[in-house]
Amino acid sequence: MTDKTASLTRRGLLRAFAATAISAAPTYSAAAGFLRGSGDVRRLRMYNGRTGEQIDMIYWIDGQYIADALQEVNHFMRDWRNGQVAPIDTRTIDIATAAHNLMDVSEPYTLISGYRSPQTNAMLRSNSSGVAKNSLHLQGQAADLRLSSRSVSQMAQAAAACRAGGVGRYSGSNFVHMDCGAVRSWGS
Repeated sequence: MTDKTASLTRRGLLRAFAATAISAAPTYSAAAGFLRGSGDVRRLRMYNGRTGEQIDMIYWIDGQYIADALQEVNHFMRDWRNGQVAPIDTRTIDIATAAHNLMDVSEPYTLISGYRSPQTNAMLRSNSSGVAKNSLHLQGQAADLRLSSRSVSQMAQAAAACRAGGVGRYSGSNFVHMDCGAVRSWGS
């Protein structure tokens, strides 16, 4: 283990202890609590391999979401198969941002899936038993994300530390599902 790896591990442990302290609060406030430590600014960084688009934007300043920025996030996280756009729940954006901050990484997430139209979800369900009929992707409340610099396990641990929604590990496909639904976890 290098000094840099040990430092990240120590930092990660300290953040995990902070997560434990915050976890006594209602579920969503835990993710918001992690973000409070990042100052008065919340920043989202993602790359969409399906469309080639990138987003690196501040979407929240001084306690306020920025409407224009959220519109850009909605467009960025659209159903890439048919271009349909839906509002992405700000809680999902906050969870992804909080987990990203906990991992102390500058690499943008790779977006695998954000919003899914009913047609896309039905098509995916017909091809896989792992797609929920009432997926939170249909409501813009979920994101499937990947980082090349972090393992599925590391990403899932960071998202779970937020105690603010569902966390699914998809190690075989190398991504983590994060949503703002009930706190739960699955996968390996």
